[in-house]
Amino acid sequence: MKDISAIILNYNSSKFTINCIESILKQTSNRISYEIIVVDNASETTDYKALKQAIATFNAEHITLVRSRYNTGFGGGNMYGVQFANAKHYAFINNDTILQNDCLNIVFNFLNEHKNAAVCCPQQYNENGEVQKSFDHFLSLKRELFGRKLLESSNPKTYPKRQKVYNSPLKVQAVPGSFLVVKAEQFNAVGGFDTNIFLYYEETDLCFRIAKHSNQGDCYLVPAGKFIHFKGQSTEKSMAIKKELKISLLYVLRKNSGYWAYLTLRWWLTVKLFFKSLIKPKNIPLFVLLLKGAPISDSLKQKQIISV
Repeated sequence: MKDISAIILNYNSSKFTINCIESILKQTSNRISYEIIVVDNASETTDYKALKQAIATFNAEHITLVRSRYNTGFGGGNMYGVQFANAKHYAFINNDTILQNDCLNIVFNFLNEHKNAAVCCPQQYNENGEVQKSFDHFLSLKRELFGRKLLESSNPKTYPKRQKVYNSPLKVQAVPGSFLVVKAEQFNAVGGFDTNIFLYYEETDLCFRIAKHSNQGDCYLVPAGKFIHFKGQSTEKSMAIKKELKISLLYVLRKNSGYWAYLTLRWWLTVKLFFKSLIKPKNIPLFVLLLKGAPISDSLKQKQIISV
């Protein structure tokens, strides 16, 4: 059994995936044992072949490339990768990231030394070297109605400031899926990512369920680890993506906070989008989606086809 399985999704962005793998190989010390599992999420054939050829040139036995015949989304793709993993910890790493130091070793040691910790994330930077928000607060009705800044100013102990630069580990509620490291035991115990979700909010849902499941399910930012995240290189902005964001938002809120929280937020968003649509008609599809209740049946997950 390895210390860490690094699981990376590729979807029509092999150049980023190759750079990500190279940074892991370059930065990770031999003080830990690790494997890299790359899941191609039904990319175009040319992109997949480019990825396969590049991985072959690494000549590394601990890199595994598997391919799904259809796009399973973020949670589904990572769950597919987990089936090939054999490690004490899972590191779910976006392919549009570059490790800046020995991240895997740093987070591995942190989780081993803190029995109460189940999930953590290194500090995130953008391509210009600027510190980026590397944790979040649980999805809740009050967060969506009143905003994160109000929560942070009114109760900073429970809701630490996301914009602040931290130099020591900080207990938080959730970390982003761009570089999420979790103890395999805790991840497995809650069933991993919810594959009903195609995109967005998978990580906050996972962190919430782990924290609820165990008194050793704490989540931390570990700023000693550093990585660059280029953001959104596999997902182009579109109305379909905006719809998916709302579908996942309301699904996770209803699942973890109950029906009345879901209903309140749904109608609050519906009213907002009604007035927005009067000014910008391009918002009408989102308004119609919310009138329907933003059902999972409208998710991109239902529109995927299987490659032959």
